[in-house]
Amino acid sequence: MSVTIKDVARHANVSVATVSRALNGHPNVAEDVRRRILGVAEQLRYSPHHAARSLSSRRTQTIGVVLPDLYGEFFSELMRGIDHVARERGLHLLVSSYHGNPQEQGAALRTMRGRVDGLLLMSPFVDGAEALAAELPPMPVVLMNPALVPEDRSAVGVDNHGGAMAMMRHLRDAGHQRIAFIAGPADNFDAKERLRGYRDAIAATPGAEAWVMPGDFDEASGHRAGQALLQAQARPDAVFAANDMMALGCLFALTQGGLRVPADIALAGFDDIPLSRYVHPALTTMRVEIAELGARAIHKLLDAGQGDAAAAGSRELLEPRLVVRRSSQVPGPDG
Repeated sequence: MSVTIKDVARHANVSVATVSRALNGHPNVAEDVRRRILGVAEQLRYSPHHAARSLSSRRTQTIGVVLPDLYGEFFSELMRGIDHVARERGLHLLVSSYHGNPQEQGAALRTMRGRVDGLLLMSPFVDGAEALAAELPPMPVVLMNPALVPEDRSAVGVDNHGGAMAMMRHLRDAGHQRIAFIAGPADNFDAKERLRGYRDAIAATPGAEAWVMPGDFDEASGHRAGQALLQAQARPDAVFAANDMMALGCLFALTQGGLRVPADIALAGFDDIPLSRYVHPALTTMRVEIAELGARAIHKLLDAGQGDAAAAGSRELLEPRLVVRRSSQVPGPDG
């Protein structure tokens, strides 16, 4: 029969908690008591079970990740960056999705309590951001692309407004005058910031008018926007979609309708998901280093968990980079 920590405690005439502290190197154990416990443990050939040691020391070697969804290339890339760092550090991941339902977000957070040492949370919702801040568990937490960051919490995000402004400058410089925008979900912070960048660029251009179409950050809504453009009496010179998935759905609709991209209408997206470079024509987009976003977030979490005061409550904003591909280029005289 295997020896347990209770056997060591009984033979050493101390409590189980004292044995746990001694075996884990805690300083609040008298040296003579520590030596006695270690001697008993060696004599009994006691080998601490990892899970039991984690429970007694309140360390699980596990990081919680709560995301609005797991579907799509964005979340796949994000998890790739998080998982790479976790494996390097010998940590496990406990991943939960609340499927875009803000009401289920609290339940997902509650399932993490007592099971993880720290938490990575992506919550893009604008409504309810203050309530979410009050729900955050008492452990190290790093927020990814949050709508609101409490003063004592850390965050890693993307400069979505600046990225949208940069894309609009590119489309203007490429000769496109009438630029339509396929927006993302109304309550999504990333979508709101990208729409704000588009509107600010329009406002800064004399004579320009905003042309905003509804979208939901998925291929289907991009396809619907493309179909609406095919039926419009006048068409824009270019379409800027708030993410690549909508841009790809729009591209399919435009191609189905007989329009040539970019000869008849230019197209651009945002995120630079891997698929964007393999469609025809390849998609102009704003590159967000999605895997790097995840890696930065978990690094910040681990630094905060080790007591790094600079990491706790810090903010980091990643700058998207313009990637120009065929879909936005004005064709030459030969088409």
